[in-house]
Amino acid sequence: MKHIILVKWNKEVINKDEITKSVRLVFGRLLKINGIKDVKLHQNVIDRVNRYDLMICIEMDKDILPIYDESEPHHEWKEKYGKFVENKAIFDFEE
Repeated sequence: MKHIILVKWNKEVINKDEITKSVRLVFGRLLKINGIKDVKLHQNVIDRVNRYDLMICIEMDKDILPIYDESEPHHEWKEKYGKFVENKAIFDFEE
């Protein structure tokens, strides 16, 4: 399964490159969880008001989602970066 998080940063985020680098380190720690196969972050290359800024793509076994939800990196993401998120969308799918 792929778990996609689309993030639109709020106006408090001045340097999108810097925050993306920091978020990448947090999500990279997920690879230590058995069942999480890959983590990729993609920063948007078109800076427009109607675009999301970041796509986080986590490939995992479907039954690992509850473990991911309770993981330390996921809680750090929500606690540390949640205040910078203007909008987000989450989409899960299987290929």
